[in-house]
Amino acid sequence: MDQTKIRNIAIIAHVDHGKTTLVDQILKQCGTFHENEEVNERVMDSDNIERERGITILSKNGSVQYKGYHINIVDTPGHADFGGQVERVLGTVDGVLLVVDAFEGPMAQTRFVTQKALELGLIPIVVINKIDRDGCNPQLAVNKVFDLFCELDANETQLDFASVYASGRKGTCRKEMSDPDGDLRLLMDLVIEKIPAPKGDANGAPLLQIASLEYSGFLGRMAVGRVLQGTFKPNQTLAQSLEGEKTRNVRIQKILHFDGIRTVPVEAAGPGEIILIAGLESFDIGDTLSSPEKPVHMPRIHLDPPTLSMIFTVNTSPLAGKGGGKYLTGNHLLERLERAHMADPALQIEKIGGASTFKVSGRGILHLTILVENMRREGYEFTIGSPQVIFERGEDGKLMEPIETFKCELPAEFSGAVIEELGHRKGEMTNMFQDDNNRVALEYLVPSRGLIGIRATLLSLSKGYAIASSIFKEYQPYKGEIPSRANGVLIAKDAGESAGYALSKLEDRGSMLIPPAVEVYPGMIVGEHNRPVDIIVNVTKGKHLTNMRASGADDMIQLTPYRRLTLEECVTFINEDECVEVTPNILRLRKITLDPVKRKQESKTPVEEE
Repeated sequence: MDQTKIRNIAIIAHVDHGKTTLVDQILKQCGTFHENEEVNERVMDSDNIERERGITILSKNGSVQYKGYHINIVDTPGHADFGGQVERVLGTVDGVLLVVDAFEGPMAQTRFVTQKALELGLIPIVVINKIDRDGCNPQLAVNKVFDLFCELDANETQLDFASVYASGRKGTCRKEMSDPDGDLRLLMDLVIEKIPAPKGDANGAPLLQIASLEYSGFLGRMAVGRVLQGTFKPNQTLAQSLEGEKTRNVRIQKILHFDGIRTVPVEAAGPGEIILIAGLESFDIGDTLSSPEKPVHMPRIHLDPPTLSMIFTVNTSPLAGKGGGKYLTGNHLLERLERAHMADPALQIEKIGGASTFKVSGRGILHLTILVENMRREGYEFTIGSPQVIFERGEDGKLMEPIETFKCELPAEFSGAVIEELGHRKGEMTNMFQDDNNRVALEYLVPSRGLIGIRATLLSLSKGYAIASSIFKEYQPYKGEIPSRANGVLIAKDAGESAGYALSKLEDRGSMLIPPAVEVYPGMIVGEHNRPVDIIVNVTKGKHLTNMRASGADDMIQLTPYRRLTLEECVTFINEDECVEVTPNILRLRKITLDPVKRKQESKTPVEEE
């Protein structure tokens, strides 16, 4: 392929600013699909969870043929939790399409991904998206992007960015707001004009760094990377760099590249092409493939450190194996977690305390719960502990904790309650302003500990109107104690089936987390108490029968609907002495120690400080 006819771009943005929908329209308008071909919405979001939640989790590659050019497009996640994906793939491209919502302007994650792109010297094209949205201000959004570039020390070429105004949903685009709508070919012309062709000597020694991986049922795990120099061919022998300056010789079987969203085999690939390599027995993201005569060790891809960890253990509940799980042992758990680390190095796995307990560290609650959700769908059954922030020791020996920049937009009438809540969570306000539509924007520095479970609280305080985002900023000295869940829990006393009669008698004690007719066991959490202490309750007690005929009204038990917690809500609800039992069919909350006598002894033991 002619090197000058290749363009490599990544699409970056804050979550929900419309990246994946824009990619859909680019693929459609550049003839990637046949006229009558049925295409899913958000075609790049291939994972089930991505489709259900409308978010991108894994970076994906696709390509379009346009005016004789082969344009590789990488769709990246917008959530800060999946920032590790973005950091890796930016090394494979020469430019970025920065998508910014015309209504919201640049947000927390926009700043993070833009900073990474500018540091790598990538050329940006700014796409102001959703210009058909009511109340948006596209010109203000462009000005804010320029201010952001200045703050992030962009060079002169990057500051002189090209921009377009688009509606990804409609597939329209214009150079100026006063122009009539055209199609997205205007944007593709800009890509050809502004993004440089890839550099690299086609006759040099082959060189490629593995940036991500794809999985095929037929070819297995395939390494994805961009050819930096030389030519790659099937059946070629290469040197693969390993940890610690070691290398091993490997023979590659097949080389494929992206054609639309499909992969097709090619006989040779030169500099600038993004390819998939089949036939590597094992590899890690960051490995270098080079000439066996002169092996090269490129610096490993640097990823920001994880800020949150959770303990994964084998399920020890009395109902273990009854929730539809196929994989229950410590070996199953270890093998699956190691696979997760290979696919996403930002997830770190550590064995602790015996053969079946693992500490999994990631970028945030969403990062870890998406892994848990995938595992339960695959048939794994296990237990997870409450999320713990990863502390560090400073040079002076002081305890340091991760601090995040937290931004929140909401109607002015709810701002007082939210400011009070963030104060309780040791938040420090850095900015606050109100716009003409009576909406308040708050900016805070909040410890990561204080953000655990904040989304649900904010939505209830603002009646669902709050838009919030956060991103890791730095480690700062420990901010002191943050109050955890104020209320205690209702704990099941006996094994059996929950009875509607017993649940109705407990309604004045708190809110129920289970419906009638589900199996319970001693130590299982069945509700949230309305006072700050835990109590043990009998939820299996049926109504005492007599030989007297009951009046009809007596049989009609009217139960308040129970609180059905999602996985994220379960994880943020539990305290340190509690855990979530995860099975393919059901999520249960329980105390880590099921025996009430032992539990009482443990709670009396004073906690020693280091």
